Amino acid sequence: MVRGKDFPDEGDLVVGTVRAVENFGAFVKLEEYPEKEGFLHIAEVSAGWVKRIRDFVREQQRVVCKVLNVDTGRGHVDLSLKRVNEHQKREKIQEWKNDQKAEKLLEIVSTQLKKTTDEAWKEFGAKLAERYGSLYTAFEEAANDVEALKEDGFKGKWVEAFAQVAKENIQIPFVDVRGYLELTCPKADGIVHIREALADALKGEFEDVGITIKYVGAPHYLVKVRAPDFKIGEQELSKAAERAIKVIGKRGGQGQLKKELEAAAA
Repeated sequence: MVRGKDFPDEGDLVVGTVRAVENFGAFVKLEEYPEKEGFLHIAEVSAGWVKRIRDFVREQQRVVCKVLNVDTGRGHVDLSLKRVNEHQKREKIQEWKNDQKAEKLLEIVSTQLKKTTDEAWKEFGAKLAERYGSLYTAFEEAANDVEALKEDGFKGKWVEAFAQVAKENIQIPFVDVRGYLELTCPKADGIVHIREALADALKGEFEDVGITIKYVGAPHYLVKVRAPDFKIGEQELSKAAERAIKVIGKRGGQGQLKKELEAAAA
């Protein structure tokens, strides 16, 4: 369900269920827009020539389509299946599942607050979705650190209830980012300086970001960063490398970060 919108916009990706298949196309129930339907013409089913439409779509099939045209007056929505690639399909399905879960979690929060779901949405749900891009992302933020919501200006009795429900129901995803740190030091006790440089690299600044280092083979070290998302992981990997390179540089050595190493063993 997409709150606040009766129809999708042109260019949107939508999740649908095929209601009926005819020779000329298929009628698709739009899952995010209650009581709304779209039409998938046979010419928009596949990039190649389609002899039998049922070879590509069937009744009750879940599909992700691109919106080609919307006529709100007639309640008509034209769809395309062939203009959606596999990556877009997977991302949209996951987004839809997240939105469904967020809606259910909002129901739990509203029940605890003795409000209706619509009242909770109007009071804080819509503002959270606007600030974080989606209500589900807001639940993720609260599950990770409720202070983030407070720092962004959200306040009220609902904040604690929202955070409690988030922590009980949202598992924060983590990603692993890796790189190869090359460190050298020409001094007789160079290995000591390298160890100290690596120790400095491990000093991350966030509790939810983990850094590990594994010896690969002189002069290479595998640095792995586990973080809540890829962007943060990349940033923390760079910072870890910079800390080590700074230390080894002061000791008369050199260092650099490489993303790949042909002869390195993970």
